[in-house]
Parts: sequence; structure tokens; C-alpha cells
Amino acid sequence: MHKSLRIAAATAACALAGGVLYGAGAATAGQSTANSTHEPYNIGLLVKDIDTYYGTTADSDGVYQASPASPYAKDLARIDAAARRYIAKAARKAHHHGEKPAVVFDIDDTLLLSLDYEKRYNYTYNPTTWSDYVNRADRPAVFGSPELVRYAESKGVEVFYNSGLSEAQRAGAVENLKKVGVDINLDTGHMFLKDKANPPAYLSDCAAPGAWNCTTVQYKAGTREHIEDDLGYDVIANFGDQYSDLDGGHADRTYKLPNPTYFVS
Repeated sequence: MHKSLRIAAATAACALAGGVLYGAGAATAGQSTANSTHEPYNIGLLVKDIDTYYGTTADSDGVYQASPASPYAKDLARIDAAARRYIAKAARKAHHHGEKPAVVFDIDDTLLLSLDYEKRYNYTYNPTTWSDYVNRADRPAVFGSPELVRYAESKGVEVFYNSGLSEAQRAGAVENLKKVGVDINLDTGHMFLKDKANPPAYLSDCAAPGAWNCTTVQYKAGTREHIEDDLGYDVIANFGDQYSDLDGGHADRTYKLPNPTYFVS
């Protein structure tokens, strides 16, 4: 997961903390605040708002966790309920017409929650600390995500994963997903990760061995196009916490999960 941009106030906090900045601002759902000429939202209040939204608390091991009673959890529950209704209906229709329905899930903050990393490193991204964090394979699940993956499979829908994690992080991601109960189609034919050294042929318009020039949208939309055009599936639903997870087509319906802590263009 390359976090190219951070929420404006969070990046300001990083500067205060001596962290590295990764953008000039960003936007959450329904907002457009990057490069605003107005005074930005107060950083101290914004961090408090984020903690309130997640119901953030440190457990007995000092790990930051979201609360299952938080506004974040309630928003996820509403999305989950709507997605289940749609998947059931779309799967029946696809099977009736002899089609192969599929769903595509992002991983970071769609299936595995990275709140502890964000809090611990003041909302900055560092490739070394991030890789270490992913490979620890101990992130908690995003509320409801393992159950939604299993629900889709129970309706005869093929499950795929489309993540910005690198090939070097595959083992950690697979181990972590298994720990939280997402033990479905974790093979290389269903879990697509960034392979910059040897990119797949279907990304040849923007990537060659050792020369990766794909934007997030190109990479993710190109992978969904591969699932549909080359593998023969109809992607009935695509889930992600970033708009760049969802843009570019090749999905009948998209579901944006909440994430106020970073923005990936």
C-alpha cells in the first residue's frame, strides 16, 4: 500500500512530530479540501474526531483498536447489509443467465485494519516500518469483512483480492487473512499484488519488467479487466476504502468503505 497522500491535518501533525510529508492535503468522502485557500481544520480537533469516529482505544498490549460500538463500525454495518442484499440478488441473476459472478476486495483497510500503524506512526508512511508491520501478520479484521467474504462464497460468487501490497508482502498478507477468518481463494490466481519486477502482460500499457508506471487506478482497473475479459467472470461488486480502488470501471457496483486516515490517489 503506497500512501501517496495523507489527510491535510494529519500531515500537518506529522510535520510537527518531525515526520515526512506525503502530499499537500487530501479529501475524505464527499469533501474536496486539497490546496484550500481557507484556514484548514484544526489538527488537534481532527485527530480527536478521528479517534471518536473509530472509538480508538489501546488494548492491554498497547495496540490501538477500533470499537465495535463506534460510528465507524455502524457505518460498516450499513454498507455490509446493503452489499449482502445486492450480492444475493446479483448472484441469482448471474447464475440464471449462466454467468460467473465475482467480487473483488482490496485488502488494506478493507479487510485488514491498519489503525494501529496510523496512530503509532503519526499518520506517516515509511516503506520499512510499513513492510515490517504487514509482515507481522497481526492486524485485526475490518468489522464484518471476513463474514462478507464468506457470505459471497456461500452464494456461489468467486472471491478475488486486488491489493497495492507487493509480492514481497504476500506471505504476511495471506497469514494475516487466515488469522481473521478470510481463508478463501488466497492463491496467486485470486490474490493480485503488485509485482514491479515482473508485471503481468495485461498491464503492459503502463508496466514492464523493472519499469512500473501504473497509477493505482490503472493497476486496479486493469486487474479487474483481466478478471472479466481473460478469466471470464462478471465482477458484480468491488470493495475498497479508497476511490482509486474503485475507479476505472469493470465492476457492476462499487462499495466505498470509510477511511479518514489517508488518501491514495
